[in-house]
This record gives sequence, structure tokens and C-alpha cells, in this order.
Amino acid sequence: MVQVYLLLFAGLMLLFSSGKFLVDSSVAISRRLKIPRMIIGLTVVAFGTSAPELLVSLQAAFSGYPEIAIGNVVGSNISNILLVLAITALIYPIPVPASSVKRDWPVMMLVSILLLIFSLNGWLTRLEGGVLVGLLAGYIAYSVLRARGANPSVTSEKTEGAMKWWVALIIFLVSCVGLAFGADLLVDNVAIIAEDIGISKRVVSITMVAVGTSIPELATSVIAALRKETDISVGNIIGSNIMNILSVLGFTSLVSPIRVSTEIARFDIPWMLGISLLLLLMMLPASRSRITRWEGSFMIIIYLLYIYFLF
Repeated sequence: MVQVYLLLFAGLMLLFSSGKFLVDSSVAISRRLKIPRMIIGLTVVAFGTSAPELLVSLQAAFSGYPEIAIGNVVGSNISNILLVLAITALIYPIPVPASSVKRDWPVMMLVSILLLIFSLNGWLTRLEGGVLVGLLAGYIAYSVLRARGANPSVTSEKTEGAMKWWVALIIFLVSCVGLAFGADLLVDNVAIIAEDIGISKRVVSITMVAVGTSIPELATSVIAALRKETDISVGNIIGSNIMNILSVLGFTSLVSPIRVSTEIARFDIPWMLGISLLLLLMMLPASRSRITRWEGSFMIIIYLLYIYFLF
């Protein structure tokens, strides 16, 4: 069993490092192609940071483990709020921009409710996956138009000193292979561990797998907090949660319909909705507009309570 845990850890590390290099190389290629900075952020970076969840969910669906496919996304969305934001707030209180309350959070809540509705019949079908991907295209288009309205003068990034295009292309291809191998190692060994210790694949995916695929967001947010640069943390986490549902579950269910267990549809997704409401309550006071350290502590307690009910 030691070998299984080592392979699981290797899969997580492959996902983490490959995801980071995928984003870096994609941004470098996009800049060489003179793609505007705002579009890079809203598409290339957003898809890149969701790549670990997407590859894990696709691999799980193909391997016949639907609980891992959807549990990974639901658990990742929960841990993004209750762990990533909470730990960041413990290090340094997080300012909350008005746009996160007025525009980003309602979108996250609406797609989360839509996921609940789609899940109640026990499946995410190809048609529903198509709806999610269509909403993803609309969300990206709206975000680009909104960014252009706010920064009409922004056109492109300077490329001086940037990565050479052929180096970026090689890194991009190697990163894609690394993500595929990492996802394969993670899914296969999680299934073995779940069977060995006698707990469901759903529980393992919502805890171990979800936290593992949230490591990039956690690392980025912690570094930003240590530098006291937390202005975009809330927006990044909400955006990541939106992308997880629309892109990861959308594309995965397009490729292979996902069976949704009763526990996920009636327990985990409602918890995800409740945690999203909790986040709104913490963002609402206009006089402060920040998530404080004690609120971060409270969120960690809620996460531990959720884990307790899982078992």
C-alpha cells in the first residue's frame, strides 16, 4: 500500500507542476500571438487553472468512476471557499471588490443551482453538458466585453524578454502529457485506496482529490497573502468555481454522461450551495467589504464539520 500512496502523491505533484507550466507556456504563446491581456486572463489562464480538475474528471469518467468525476468538482468548489479563502484570510484579511458581490457571485450561485437541478435525475447528460458549455461561452464573452468596457485602452502585453515561442510550445506539450499521466495516477490509486480502507470513492474524491486539485489556487492565494496582495483572491476563487462547473463538468459530460449518486445530489451539492450563501454573507457588509481572520477561522470550522458529516 505504501507504493499506492507514493503513486498518488506523484500524481498530485504531476498535476500541480504540469498545471503551472501549462498556464505559463499558454500565456507566453498567447502574448507572442498578440492576444490582449484581458482575454488571456479570462480564457487561457482560467482554462489552465481548471486543467487538473478537467483531466481528473475525464479520466474518472472513462475509467468508470463517476463519483470521482463529479465529486472532484463539488469538493473542489467547497474547498476553494472553506480552505483556500479561509487560509488566505487567516494570513491577511481579504478585501472584497464590489464586482464580486454584484456580478461574479450571482453567476456562481446560478450555475450551482443549475447543477443541482441537472443532478436530481441522477445523471449529467450530453445535452446538459452542452448547455453548460454554451453558458461557458456566454460567460467568457460577457466577461471579455465587460473587461473591454472597463479597460478600453488595453490591447496587448509586451513580449520583450518573454519565453521563446518554440520553448513555450515544447513546455505546453510536455505539460499536457504530464496532466494526462498525473490524472491517470491519481484516479487509479484513489480507487485502490478507497477500496482498501473501506470508504466510498465519493468521500475520497470530495476530500483527497478535491483538495489536491485545489493546491494551485491555494499556493497562489497564500503567496499573494504573504505579499499582502489579496485584492483579486475572492474574484479568482469565484471565477474558478464557475469554470469548474461550466467547463469541467460541461466538457466531461459531453464526452461521457456522468452518473450522479443520490448522496452527491442531495447532500454535497446542497452543502456547496449553502457555503456559497455563507460566502455572500461574509462579503455583504459594505462598511468593511473584507473577509476577516475570524471569518476565515469560522470557515475552517465549517469545513471540518462538513468532513465530519461525510464520514
